[in-house]
Amino acid sequence: MRNRTEVTEFILLGLTNAPELQVPLFIVITLIYTITVAGNLGMLLLILLDPRLHTPMYYFLGNLSLVDFCSSSVVTPTVMAGLLTGNKVISYNACAAQGYFFAVFATVENYLLASMAYDRYAAVCRPLHYTTTMTTSVCTGLTLGCTFGGILTASIITSNTFSFSFCMSNVVHHFFCEVPAVMALTCSDRHLNELVLVCMASFNIFFALLVTLVSYLFIFVTILKMRSAASYQKAFSTCASHLTAVSIFHGTAIFMYLQPSSSQSMDTAKVASVFYTMAIPMLNPMVYSLRNKEVKSAFKKVILKSVCVLMGITRYTYTNE
Repeated sequence: MRNRTEVTEFILLGLTNAPELQVPLFIVITLIYTITVAGNLGMLLLILLDPRLHTPMYYFLGNLSLVDFCSSSVVTPTVMAGLLTGNKVISYNACAAQGYFFAVFATVENYLLASMAYDRYAAVCRPLHYTTTMTTSVCTGLTLGCTFGGILTASIITSNTFSFSFCMSNVVHHFFCEVPAVMALTCSDRHLNELVLVCMASFNIFFALLVTLVSYLFIFVTILKMRSAASYQKAFSTCASHLTAVSIFHGTAIFMYLQPSSSQSMDTAKVASVFYTMAIPMLNPMVYSLRNKEVKSAFKKVILKSVCVLMGITRYTYTNE
């Protein structure tokens, strides 16, 4: 018989134990989170306000911005509070909720990026049928499917993880309650549950990646057949931002979840986690806005309209150069 103690709370080790780094890290992460919130909510608001952006491409981009905001908000405020107050204790239920919701939003983003790749395929390879292919019902169905996939995946892996007996330690070698880090604390036989986690992560990542790669294979073949330099440039520019976001997201996810647990240290796992919990949600709005003329144009229009309203000008003319 083993001595077992019911775990009611966990202690998050955080990003670092060095006291001199707590304040600088708090400032940096606060800046990152501020940019993330402003960028993603600003992108979402921009898409809602500008009728020219009410298209399938921006419908998915708006959903991606919402998911990025939510996934960052699940993790980052907890990290900021721990750095500011030094209190890194999180209750059992709060830990389970954090792990669950992060898994939901991460999986939804995974499938949203695949849906956006299919949308780009329809726009570039079947432009004459685009409006009949990417209808409102199709876009809504794809988004609901992404959400269902996220909820199903998170429910399975979270219930498997928190059904364990935690009798060894309640110290999580991480800065948030990510499933693999919590699973490492159990005193139960976790091999089957680790296999379930790897299988589900592999299926989610590679299925979405397969859809993306096949879509872009057809896109590149279509682009190579284009004789007009203007058409070639336009088609490539519509895909470049999405390809950048896909490369960053899937590269980090594969590095984090599809390696044997013994092949990477906890510090390496923390660095990878910082990237996809904080950096990617901050970078996505920048990637899409900096390379997108329609987003820049809509932003200028909103700013001009706001300035005119503040100055009491009721009529103005906006020229999209």
